[in-house]
Amino acid sequence: MKIRDASGWTIFIFGVLAFLLGLLGLIRPEILLGILGFEIVERSARASSDYTIVFMTASSMASFNMGVYYILAALNDVKSFYRWTVPFRVVTFVVFTLLVITGAAPVNFFGVGLWELLGSIATGIALAKEKNK
Repeated sequence: MKIRDASGWTIFIFGVLAFLLGLLGLIRPEILLGILGFEIVERSARASSDYTIVFMTASSMASFNMGVYYILAALNDVKSFYRWTVPFRVVTFVVFTLLVITGAAPVNFFGVGLWELLGSIATGIALAKEKNK
């Protein structure tokens, strides 16, 4: 199990970042809310019908798991997985960007979409160069 090429490194780095941000959100979801530009409300001030923390914890668990998938894919050189991520990360960019444009999410949320787009481009370029070798 080792990383063999640039495409593997793009997947591995994304996986580590997703894993760490997921872990951070599991430990303290409010930190992620702040990073994303959302207003931070103390838990004691939240209404009983406010599921923000539950949703952030669930999203963090998904990020944590996704990070593990990406890391394992990179360490096992699962090229088909790398290829699948490219278009779907572009879709993520589009959806997250639309959330910001429509005012449903704060401007900082655009950073998540941009992170996905740049990662998709990096992986796509690396895969294309490796294919041409």
